[in-house]
Amino acid sequence: MYTSFDKIKSAIQDGTSAVEIVNYFITKIEDKKHLNAFLEVFNESALQKAKEVDEKIKAGNAGRLAGMVIGIKDNMAYKGHKVSASSKILEGFESIYTATSLQRLLDQDAIIIGRLNCDEFAMGSSNENSAFGNVLNPVNEKMVPGGSSGGSATAVAAGLCTASLGSDTGGSIRQPASFTGTIGYKPTYGTISRYGLLAYASSFDQIGPFTTTIADAALLTDIMSGKDDYDSTASQTENHSITVNKIEGKTLKFAYIKNCMDSKGLDSEIKTKLEKTISELKAKGHTVEAVDFPYLNEMVPTYYVLTTAEASSNLSRYTGVHYGKLAKDVQGVEDTYKKSRSQGFGEEVKRRIMLGTFVLSHGYYDAYYTKGQKVRRVIQDKTNEILNDFDVILLPTTPETAFEIDGVKDPISMYLQDIFTVQANLAGNPAISLPLGQHSNGLPFGIQLIGKHFEESNLLSISDYMMNEFSD
Repeated sequence: MYTSFDKIKSAIQDGTSAVEIVNYFITKIEDKKHLNAFLEVFNESALQKAKEVDEKIKAGNAGRLAGMVIGIKDNMAYKGHKVSASSKILEGFESIYTATSLQRLLDQDAIIIGRLNCDEFAMGSSNENSAFGNVLNPVNEKMVPGGSSGGSATAVAAGLCTASLGSDTGGSIRQPASFTGTIGYKPTYGTISRYGLLAYASSFDQIGPFTTTIADAALLTDIMSGKDDYDSTASQTENHSITVNKIEGKTLKFAYIKNCMDSKGLDSEIKTKLEKTISELKAKGHTVEAVDFPYLNEMVPTYYVLTTAEASSNLSRYTGVHYGKLAKDVQGVEDTYKKSRSQGFGEEVKRRIMLGTFVLSHGYYDAYYTKGQKVRRVIQDKTNEILNDFDVILLPTTPETAFEIDGVKDPISMYLQDIFTVQANLAGNPAISLPLGQHSNGLPFGIQLIGKHFEESNLLSISDYMMNEFSD
């Protein structure tokens, strides 16, 4: 009903209040609570904000997002609200400040409806690693919604909010978007401040939106982007002025990676859809060429060496002493740390912390971490080399459609779910998953585009063209 901001603006123009819109979503979230997308609904603060928005609308001074209802991944700080990264280690913790990205949305009168379930500390590709249970895929509730931002994807796919925010470290926005038939956008690294995002891997993490329209993805990214004194890795440009422009009378240049198309793990119907899209693009006068990218098999290992090393460092702050879970019956500092962390962290988080600690340890640092950084640079250089000659890179988002809950038991097999998404994070490029495919099994799948650094408007404009021309 209120699945896009345009629909909300039309409803408000017709006399519907923001309070009525929020109440509609609160009721729908309750009706769909079995999906386990929301860990907490901010009934009180959302309705209070809605009242303020209604007053601003009457006064004629409402912000650009007046009435838009947004859910946030449970790893984003929102002052006066709980945040846990779906982990027991942060049990009962309430944020004392608001993330920059979130504050910018609030300043434009967005309404934050609640916090959304995710894989613990954003570590996972299925949303089965949350301390608070699985999220269900609303397209088929026997299937996973993808991860780590599974709650954010499910909330938009099920119509529980107009848009949601996720974080993407190695595909955590784009992969669940593919599994749920939504748009998932990861901006260029540094476009949106990470201040207030609970860190997994600081040189990879990027906040981005889930939406049903490209226009909404562009609007939210535009508002959240820009310089932030609290995050030195954020772009120093005040505002990137992200807009969607019509592709009319313009021929585009698409590259597709031959190695991806020939990958043994790629579902045959996803491959067929890509081949059909390539043929149709050529028929419309666009240039589409195969390119070699010889590092496909190196990307996932490189990604996990580097991200687990950063996670080992970032998650060392969670000890149970200053906040969060404190183990009982402990003796001394070391015992406190060991037991609080052992009881507070889930299995996957502990696995990655141990792996990261290993690759950073004496005798292995150069063999793994230093080498991983060198390979990352090679991947980035090759990606940029391709994009020097093309507008975008076209490739699958995921090798298959959503799999059954508890259907992938081997950690390595789960890690390989990221095989087509980690490139954009390793290279820092913007990337988007577009819901262009429908499988014979009844499940959606996405097609992914990777763009040039900080050319968000161009990537989103091409994405809008693709959505209009190639949706099944």
